Amino acid sequence: MRNKIKQGIRMLFVLAGITYMASGCGFAEQAELLKNELSKAGIESGKPKEPQKKKKKQKKSEKKTPAKETETKAPSEAGTEEDTESAGQFPKREEDLAYADNYAYQTLTDTEKEVYHEMLTAILEHEEEIDVSTLEVDLLETVYKALCSDYGGLYWVSGYAYTQYTRGGEAVGLKFAPKYTMDAQERETLQQQIDASVEELLAGISITDSDYAKAKYVFEILVQNVDYDASADNNQNIISAFLNRATVCQGYACATQYLLKLLGIQSVIVTGNANGESHAWNLVRLDNDYYYMDTTWGNSRYLDATSQMEKYVNYNYLAITSEEIGRTHVLDNSFRLPECTASDNNYFIRERRYFEEWNPQAVGALLANTWNAGGGDVAVKFASSELYGQALQYFVAEQHIADYCENISSIYYLEDKELYVLTFHLTR
Repeated sequence: MRNKIKQGIRMLFVLAGITYMASGCGFAEQAELLKNELSKAGIESGKPKEPQKKKKKQKKSEKKTPAKETETKAPSEAGTEEDTESAGQFPKREEDLAYADNYAYQTLTDTEKEVYHEMLTAILEHEEEIDVSTLEVDLLETVYKALCSDYGGLYWVSGYAYTQYTRGGEAVGLKFAPKYTMDAQERETLQQQIDASVEELLAGISITDSDYAKAKYVFEILVQNVDYDASADNNQNIISAFLNRATVCQGYACATQYLLKLLGIQSVIVTGNANGESHAWNLVRLDNDYYYMDTTWGNSRYLDATSQMEKYVNYNYLAITSEEIGRTHVLDNSFRLPECTASDNNYFIRERRYFEEWNPQAVGALLANTWNAGGGDVAVKFASSELYGQALQYFVAEQHIADYCENISSIYYLEDKELYVLTFHLTR
């Protein structure tokens, strides 16, 4: 039987880049909630302080130093967190959620947190321009990046402009002006459509499920329902993922953060490059430990665009460590990130598909169970490159897969040499 088995096909990882644009989470405004949350974080809320108003008056009397206005496109990032729980239900919009526990927010100084609050309030309330509690342009950029990292659904904003007021060559005031891509009415119409899509996507999960179950569910539901398409409209924000069901890595990362946040899971969008291309993925907190999660790489068609097989979920990048993500991804975030060392919620460990020693009978049993059930995908992970190579040699080169899958005539498999994962597609 083995001599009939065809040579397996090796699939290479090929990444498409993202365009750096500001994006975020589409949430309706609720100023009172923001004030309450800010007080929890120990920051004074409200409008810009009185000294700011005085600076504005100084600018008006200073004729020789006109205001400088600059428009900034911020890197695409986005973000996180949780709060309200009610009898197994999750909030419909992020307006119902607190932000004091947002990951990027927590990395900021007290001054930066105050500016974060001012900027977020302005964006949610669709304000055209506000005074901010800083004179530092660089600080404004730092905070905006953090804000976009924490909110993957700010789909109605694409960057910002600032106006700096000077007097006698010194800065005396700074204004922040979000650059909106739509008016408030269009935003609300789209938000209602997004709400309906999100409700449909989250129909199979509960706020009371385990953190691992929530992360796995979001990973699967997005891969299964959203295609990778570099030509998709609005592919830098959640409109593409939730309404068009086609996006790129930025859209996947924003949608992942958005859904996890509604399920009470802290998540933040991180950016960098993978295989030489710009890329976006997520940092997530599961049972108080941090992991990396790349939903884009979970789409098998993204990894193998020419495959004639149906799209399937590739779990290799679901809840992995810093060391593992570092084999293929390079971070370029502006805020500090934790060292992810936990592995309890890794897909292969949770699903008992991780092997630290050579055990062909155990691997073979997984193959046999899937084959006898009618076929499907079987992915197994090994603790070392040596074990991985041994499995590839035994099951594929020596064709021992036929010992466990009766009458199998061909093998289609996917190699991941970086993470030591071997995936078999068993088709009768």
